[in-house]
Amino acid sequence: MKFRIHKIEITISYLIVCIAAICVVAGIFDSFLYCLFAIIIHEAGHIIFMCIFGFAPEKIKISLFEISINDRKRQERSFIQNFLIIFFGPFSNFICFILFYLLYLIGNDFFLYPAAANLSVGLFNILPVMSLDGGQLLYLILSRFFSDTVSQRIVNLITFIIIFPLAFLGFILLFNSKYNFSLLIVCTYLVLSLICRNNRYY
Repeated sequence: MKFRIHKIEITISYLIVCIAAICVVAGIFDSFLYCLFAIIIHEAGHIIFMCIFGFAPEKIKISLFEISINDRKRQERSFIQNFLIIFFGPFSNFICFILFYLLYLIGNDFFLYPAAANLSVGLFNILPVMSLDGGQLLYLILSRFFSDTVSQRIVNLITFIIIFPLAFLGFILLFNSKYNFSLLIVCTYLVLSLICRNNRYY
């Protein structure tokens, strides 16, 4: 499914539409919308700063395991520009979390759910895993001091160190709770996002 917003071509995988339909049937469509809202805020943080620096993306592809922003001019930008573009994805989520949580404390319970969704998306994306913003920021910082090859190896090693303990804890949680698949789902998502990214850095 393709459409344009100004000069940006946006492609949405039909699998996302199928997942939305499944959520409707399962009665969890509200949760799906909260997560989708937090993800949109996250990506908007990246795109807004790309536009501020004069590097608007040409294409955005949204699939189940990756949101790919076509950006051919990353090497033309300064370190600080690239850092801010990556950083303001999760930072936007944290700002929205604070705002929504304050509204919740004022007395409106509705805002607790978007607050939780933004906090979860923000925390998830700062994990130092190669396919996430945290891994990209780590790679960006390391590449200031080491070669690209060494920087990639370090981030790959940290990714491995994070994913396998998470998977182990996921199995322990599953066996102890008998039904809680949450950590295993997170680990599966991380592995599949790594495969979709095909070891692409920056």
